[in-house]
Amino acid sequence: MTKNNQNGICYIERTTGSICKEKVYGDLALQLLYGDHFISKTIGVSLSHLLARVSCFSWAYGKFQKSACSVKKIVPFIKSFNIDTNEFADNPETFLSFNDFFIRRLKKSARPIAEGSDIAIIPADGRYLFYQHLDQTDTFLVKGQRFCLSELLTDPKLGGKYASGSMVIARLCPSDYHRYHFPCDCTPDVTRLINGWLYSVNPIAIKKNIHIFSQNKRTICHLMTKEFGEVLFLEIGATFVGSIHQTYTPGHLYPKGAEKGYFSFGGSSLILLFEPSRIVFDQDLLAATAKGMEIRCLMGQSMGRSISS
Repeated sequence: MTKNNQNGICYIERTTGSICKEKVYGDLALQLLYGDHFISKTIGVSLSHLLARVSCFSWAYGKFQKSACSVKKIVPFIKSFNIDTNEFADNPETFLSFNDFFIRRLKKSARPIAEGSDIAIIPADGRYLFYQHLDQTDTFLVKGQRFCLSELLTDPKLGGKYASGSMVIARLCPSDYHRYHFPCDCTPDVTRLINGWLYSVNPIAIKKNIHIFSQNKRTICHLMTKEFGEVLFLEIGATFVGSIHQTYTPGHLYPKGAEKGYFSFGGSSLILLFEPSRIVFDQDLLAATAKGMEIRCLMGQSMGRSISS
């Protein structure tokens, strides 16, 4: 799905077009759990299942991230990942825990929204993959395993509706801004929870098991839109992300860029599904995915244009 090897995970930075090597939070742990060495293939496999399937581990770790003891992690983390504090809506000194920093809000000026009712926007900061025609790609065939849309949605009929549509996958790293927003003007319905495990969604883990998206705890929300038809918005939890928070009110009309919710601590993913012939993604986004590389985008940037326009 995306390029990663012994030299690490590489992605394209959209704002500059440059290829960057990702600095992975908890890299040693990921290599232990999902790597190709002997220890990973023996102890790591069992340990990854234990961490993903026993919820008390994520609960306990999340509890610590919300405690006052975790405050001392904030400044070193900001320096280590070179995070721009000028974008923050609040002074980092006001955060009472690491999770307060993690779920931080940004100044509106930090993420301008691409204009035009026919333009859909990037819903969250993260590393992205874009698939214009799901039925015309074999990208989701990994080591003989094929990604199944019906299993992801737990609904064969709904899976069939979007099988020939367009798909967006966003991977949010621990260093990213972790609030997510509506990609277009819409009226969202109630978000439905599908309980599951909490495996890592890092490319190292996905390469081992493509079914993680369909196994992990996730949510599904239908967005009713004028320009893009019915859009499915999914939030997917991951290791140490036990909480997916919704901050919107179902049934209300929201402009694109309005906040939908946020993740508590950890890596996580978003998936957007568009009906067939509803959106054409920006060319630079499709080009990156065609190269087998994720592209790092910022919330508010253009994602694509309504075909009906």
